[in-house]
Amino acid sequence: MTTDGSIRVSVLGLGAMGSVLAGALVKAGYATTVWNRSPGRADELVAQGARAAATAGEAVRSGQLVIACLLDHESVREVLDPLSGELAGRTLINLTTTTPAQSRESAAWAARAGVAYLDGGIMAVPEMIGRSGASILYSGSAEVFERYEPLLDLWATSTYFGDDAGLASLYDLALLAGMYVMFAGFMHGAAMVAPAGVTAGEFAAMAAPWLTAMTGGFHGFAAVIDGGDYAAEGQQSLRFSDLGDILAASSEQGIGTEVVAVVQRLIRRQIDAGHGDEGFARIIESIRQPA
Repeated sequence: MTTDGSIRVSVLGLGAMGSVLAGALVKAGYATTVWNRSPGRADELVAQGARAAATAGEAVRSGQLVIACLLDHESVREVLDPLSGELAGRTLINLTTTTPAQSRESAAWAARAGVAYLDGGIMAVPEMIGRSGASILYSGSAEVFERYEPLLDLWATSTYFGDDAGLASLYDLALLAGMYVMFAGFMHGAAMVAPAGVTAGEFAAMAAPWLTAMTGGFHGFAAVIDGGDYAAEGQQSLRFSDLGDILAASSEQGIGTEVVAVVQRLIRRQIDAGHGDEGFARIIESIRQPA
């Protein structure tokens, strides 16, 4: 990949992720200025060729492209709101984890300030940046995405979802929701077998291939959900999916039942509403219409 040496980049925020993002830019030859609220975080990057700014304002003035990777939405507003005048005419890519509403709020703020804005959701841990498997989701300005895509691709596979600045965050958090619930399910299983002398490592050796195989069912569930026919043939019924035995076994093992009980409640709501003969995918209706 050829680096456009004329692009000056400033990175605001040098936590674990921001430092890795900045380091990738420096390594690729981009003129990179870095800033962090706490002093000393820039030393290693400076040794690699970055320039440290004493203030966020100085960093913004140094770059035509500003990357924000801060703690949260409040920190973004705290750092950037006083700099709206200096950001005018520049480009801001916000990689801070925010809600969709907060991302749209930042996009509206940027539009009022005359700042070209792109929002991003990072689907990776710092160690994955620049490696296969890392993904960053973007939404907001198509012009910004197209112009800087070669730079963005240094970090991860870049996917653009359109001009609604909240979509990248929405996808990001929705995917994380699936991940965390899956992790919780694994940990529940590990807790179940632990009293029998089974280590978490031994359980993981069984769980990983099983859960990987089960993800193949996503497309089938999606087809049912999108089609809206929860009674179609070939589906496991909600009555058959009842998790009572898992709850009983968990209690027998002396562990908490909160993780499985959540799913059982979603199932029971649909059974109690008269849908027990329909497929498991119907629990999405319990989620769509909270009790």
